[in-house]
Amino acid sequence: MHFSIPETETRAGGDGGGAAYVAYNIHVNGVLHCRVRYSQLLGLHEQLRKEYGTNVVPAFPPKKIFTLTPAEVEQRREQLEKYMQAVRQDPTLGGSETFNSFLRKAQQETQQIPTEEVVLEVLLSNGQRVKVTILTSDQTEDVLEAVASKLDLPDDLIGYFSLFLVRETKDGAFSFVRKLQEFELPYVSVTSLHNPEFRIILRKSYWDSSYDDDVMEHHVGLNLLYAQTVSDIEHGWILVNKEQHRQLKSLQEKVSKKEFIRLAQTLKYYGYLKFDPCVTDFPEKGCHVVVSAGNNELNFQVRLPSEQIKEGSFKVTRMRCWRVTSSVPMSNGPTGSSPGKSEVKLELAFEYLMSKDRLQWVTITSPQAIMLSICLQSMVDELMVKKSGGSIRKMFRRRANGALRRSDSQQAVKSPPLLDSPDASREPMAKLSSKLTSVSLRGISHSSSANDVGANDFHGNYAFEGIGDEDL
Repeated sequence: MHFSIPETETRAGGDGGGAAYVAYNIHVNGVLHCRVRYSQLLGLHEQLRKEYGTNVVPAFPPKKIFTLTPAEVEQRREQLEKYMQAVRQDPTLGGSETFNSFLRKAQQETQQIPTEEVVLEVLLSNGQRVKVTILTSDQTEDVLEAVASKLDLPDDLIGYFSLFLVRETKDGAFSFVRKLQEFELPYVSVTSLHNPEFRIILRKSYWDSSYDDDVMEHHVGLNLLYAQTVSDIEHGWILVNKEQHRQLKSLQEKVSKKEFIRLAQTLKYYGYLKFDPCVTDFPEKGCHVVVSAGNNELNFQVRLPSEQIKEGSFKVTRMRCWRVTSSVPMSNGPTGSSPGKSEVKLELAFEYLMSKDRLQWVTITSPQAIMLSICLQSMVDELMVKKSGGSIRKMFRRRANGALRRSDSQQAVKSPPLLDSPDASREPMAKLSSKLTSVSLRGISHSSSANDVGANDFHGNYAFEGIGDEDL
């Protein structure tokens, strides 16, 4: 998650009668999450210090006796932004209930949505709508459990799925914005966007296809996985030739869902998440690329200036670190748009081990940069659990006081229709590079851009430390 405080506002006091104050607009992934006062953030800081000690919690901008000048307000904004980023990056502080509940409460107050019972519509991969009755103040885990209850998904399988914020495209496909997090209220997050194209969808949240076996043990888990697999094939996320398509359709006609998934697991890009076309500096600046995440890698399908399509992959175990940067283009002239209307530019850059002794940076410019970062982090988390001999089931922790509200009425997962004919218009692709070592990448590690972020915005890759020469 990318936290920033790009702007401040001077607002009137309560009911317009109090003294004016400076509000700090906290953005998550370039979108306003909440608006808070300095005193509120100070209260959060003091609570974190009380719970975790002064040695763990980062330094907080000091109080000022007199009214702040515009320059001092800007300085405080920068300091508060770095503070929020540092807290979020710390696994203990950023995952604490103190921090997350603060953000949830602030989000609800900012959007001025009262706590009340509402009906929220959640989509399945096959387009099926699942309506659940929740509170506007219910957090992500509450909503996920409500959907699981409606579908009659067993408790021990809930953690294999997550809720994602998506944008529905004209052709009925979904552009993934982000995975809904523990610090937000799903109802508030989707309704505050004031755009019916934004929806919430349920999808599996793991990468290793061996976990499919756990999910398929129960008929509801099997149906969800089957519906997602059919959808991914229909949208071209999984590559299928004519013979494979014939076999899959035959299995569909026999209602052999497990066998259908087993065959799909052998196909290229099974389990990958495909992103919208964007721009990369690999293998040269300004190349258009379609990125897919899966199988512990980022796959690139690059259109070169010569219009040739080439393909290559970057293994997550060879990424030393990655970072997300955001910037807002400056407006020029009296006709320029206001800062509040400017489009945020997002970039994901990762440092890649191109050969045993050569690290280089690769940059992706995409509105989905945050979602790409989330994918990388979840791949690393899975790898580290597997490396330590642990079970992925242990990654899905339920709150100690969590109480699953079982729905009075269940809703069955509908079977998707038979597959359409395979797309024959796909362009042939050449391999980008057999080892990805012959291409020279533009180094950006010494960039002096004003938009570069500090060390707190870097994501160190713990899986990188454990690789050996045999992995190269």
